[in-house]
Order: sequence, then C-alpha cells, then structure tokens
Amino acid sequence: MTRIRFVELCCLTLGMLGCLPIAVYALQVAERPNLILIIADDIGWDDLGCYGHPLVQSPNLDRIASEGLVFDHFYLTTSSCSPSRASIISGRYPHNTGAAELHTELPASLATFPAELKAMGYYTAQAGKWHLGPAAKAGFDVVYDKGSEMGDGGEERWLPTLRERPGDKPFFMWFAALDAHRPWGPNPFSGTHNPEEVFPPVYLADAIDTKKDLASYYDEITRFDHYIGEVEKELARQGVLENTLIMIVSDNGRPFPRSKTRMYDSGIKSPLVIKWPAGIPHPGSRVQALVSAIDIAPTMVELAGGSEVAAFQGKSFLSVLKEPNREFRNYVFAEHNWHDHEALERMVRTKEHVYVLNLRPQFSQNGPADSNASDSYRDLLLLRDQGKLNAAQADVFAAPRPYEELYLPDDEEQLHNVAANPAHRQTLLHLRHVMTQWMNETEDTQPDRLTPDWYNKENGKPLDIVRERGEMPGSKGALHTHATGPF
Repeated sequence: MTRIRFVELCCLTLGMLGCLPIAVYALQVAERPNLILIIADDIGWDDLGCYGHPLVQSPNLDRIASEGLVFDHFYLTTSSCSPSRASIISGRYPHNTGAAELHTELPASLATFPAELKAMGYYTAQAGKWHLGPAAKAGFDVVYDKGSEMGDGGEERWLPTLRERPGDKPFFMWFAALDAHRPWGPNPFSGTHNPEEVFPPVYLADAIDTKKDLASYYDEITRFDHYIGEVEKELARQGVLENTLIMIVSDNGRPFPRSKTRMYDSGIKSPLVIKWPAGIPHPGSRVQALVSAIDIAPTMVELAGGSEVAAFQGKSFLSVLKEPNREFRNYVFAEHNWHDHEALERMVRTKEHVYVLNLRPQFSQNGPADSNASDSYRDLLLLRDQGKLNAAQADVFAAPRPYEELYLPDDEEQLHNVAANPAHRQTLLHLRHVMTQWMNETEDTQPDRLTPDWYNKENGKPLDIVRERGEMPGSKGALHTHATGPF
C-alpha cells in the first residue's frame, strides 16, 4: 500500500473524529520545512530577556531561544521600517531595491523570496503590517494587511491565516506586527512593566516621563511575545511544529532618540532567534557568526530546496543553522537614507569595529518624527535647555557631525569616536577602503538633491511645505546589479 493511499484510508476511518486536511499534509509532506518569518516593528536587539534585558517580559521568545538558536551579531541594512523590510524580502541593499527611502515601494521587476517559494510549490501568506507597496504582494497567495483585520498590535490575523492554509502544501508565513511602533495604546499587557523599575540607557534622560515611555514600549513587546506563543501552540495543534522553522527579527531599533534611524547598534542591530526542532542539531546555542538581513532571502530559498537566486546580494547561512560555531561574514553594511529628514550615511561593521561615513555631516541626527514627538525626546529637550546634557545625550542634537566615525570593540554603545586617534589609523584606513569598495561595486551614489526634511526636528510635527521627493541613492544600474561587495 502506498503512503498516500494509507493516509487516505486513515482519513476515511477517522473522518468522524474530525481528521483535517492539515493532518493529511503533516503525514504526506515531511521533507521540506514549513517557514515562518515573524517581524517586530521597532524592537531593539537587547530589549528581550534572551538578550539580557533584566526587566522586559518576553517569556515565549526566551523559551524559543532556549530551544533554538540566538544570534548575537545579526544586523539590518537600515534602521528604517519600509526600506528594511524591502531589504529582507528582496535580499538586497536599500539602494539596490529602488525603495531606499521610507514609504517608497518595491518595483515589480524585483525578485522576492516569497515569490520564489510560491513558484516552488509553497503556499505563501502575509498577515499584519505590509509597508512595501502593491507589486511584492504577487509573491503571496493571500495578503491580510488591512487595519481592521490586523488588530491594534498587527497580530490578530496570524492564527486565522495558519488555520485556513491548504493541507497539501508546505507553507511560508510572513507575520508582521505593529508592535512596538508608536503611538502606544492600551493592550491586555498594559502595566506589565513598572516605570519605577526602568533604567533608561545613558543617552536618554533619567526622568519619570522617559521611564513611563519605555515601560509602555516594553508592554507592547510583551503583547508581541504573547502572539508568538499562540502561533507555536497552533503549530503544535496542527501537528507541524516539529518541521516548521520559526525565524524572529525586528525591522529596526527602538523608537527612541539615538536608536531608530541611527547607524549604531541601538538602531541597526536586531534580535534574530530561530527555532526548527527537526533541523537544528544544537538547540540552545548562541551563534557568534556575523549575519546580515540580506542573508535571510537566500537562506529561505535554500531551506525550501531551491537553488541560488542571482538577484539576491545576500548569501544563505543555512550552514550556520547546522553548525552554530561556524564563522560566516567578515563585514555587514548598512545605510541611512531619508526617514522624515534628509540623511545620507553608510556603515560597515565587523565583529570588532564600527565605521560610519556621514555624507551629510551638516545635519543633526535627532531621529524620526514619531520619536521626536515623544516624552523621551521632550525630556532631552528640557535637559538641553538647562545645559545639563551628558555627552551621549548631546549627540542627539549635535551639528555639524563627524564625517567619519570609528568605534572599538569595548565601546558597545558606540559612545567614543576614535576616528581621529592615530593609534587606530590602520583600522580606519582598512574600513574606509572596504566601504569605498562596497559603494562602488553595488553602484551606490551620493545625489546632490536628496529628499529634504518633511518634519520639524524639535517637535516631530509636519513642516508647512510642499512635499517633494528628491533623488534616491543608487545609480540607474543599481536596481539590476548582482554585485555583493566585500563579504
């Protein structure tokens, strides 16, 4: 008797017990893993228990981390919502996507990994925040991105989307939360974190309104964590948890001053937690390999049994899932383009050093509009007006800024720029060369007419101007080049 015929008979026999098509799938197709990518909105890399935060309640993520892999050196290509997601879905740097600025759309010509999976026979579904324009939706069988169906935190359609999937295909789910994006609103976990117990980072004010702001942000992380636990329960109920890979990341750093949009770890570094019971031989490991967000797309395709996609600038890190002690990259690259304000920064990072090139040094780096309208920002303004800012806080308002910045391994928050220190000149020259090579090979550009500020940096309010886009970075060939730059 064939395996499929056996399954059919089982379902006939168990029909009165409610044998579902999903159960048929679980027995028939066990070779290719199911894939789920869960994307947080504006959650900093170290704002989870599994990354050492002493206060944030993230029990499901912490447990998943203990049962899977935690990556300690995972970096995004930009600290800006839609360009970061565009990089993830296309496996390309922002200036190579045609969507380098906030609220710009991916072109239809661009390959995406969900489309590749769909062509390989996967059922592909999206639920939650989208932010990528209409063209990339072609890679999904279904898309649920309407505000009325997402819920306050963006997670309400996750479980229904899992339940409605066909039972005869492996599946890929793109689950994208709104948590923990501003503004905060009441949720079942409001009040989980006591502001009196919050210790703000050194670049924020040690003030009660800032502590309340952070506590509300932590509450939204806990809601995000809750829904991840519900997804796992549903996978277990369906009998497919064992061969489902769950990957959890954030699109950029926390929505606070000196974090979101910045090229420091507080903005560009992301959590990356992966669980796959059937496929990870060393669960509970912490991975020290350097990995970029553009590496997600080729990894997903290889997991599904596909071949290399030429358009992806990233490389698959499936080998690291199998051997978590392996090294991977030497460099990761990131960029800061327009996100409410004119900007043009580039970053290259090794595991030891951070090099930042600022091509608009005349401008301050206050942060995005939503952060600039926050209580945390107002507390910094108060300290500024009183002449009481420490050096890290003053960086939020500094202009002009250094053209080049270099940070050493023991400077984990990138507070002490040593670019001008002769003792580190060789490191500076090396990373400057690597940066130049990457920009040249990937056809990055430095347009004279960038998109200008659309918001007031003092209060986050819209400026009374005619909003016009300038020229985005990336040459005419940048959308078509397959060059990766140094690896």
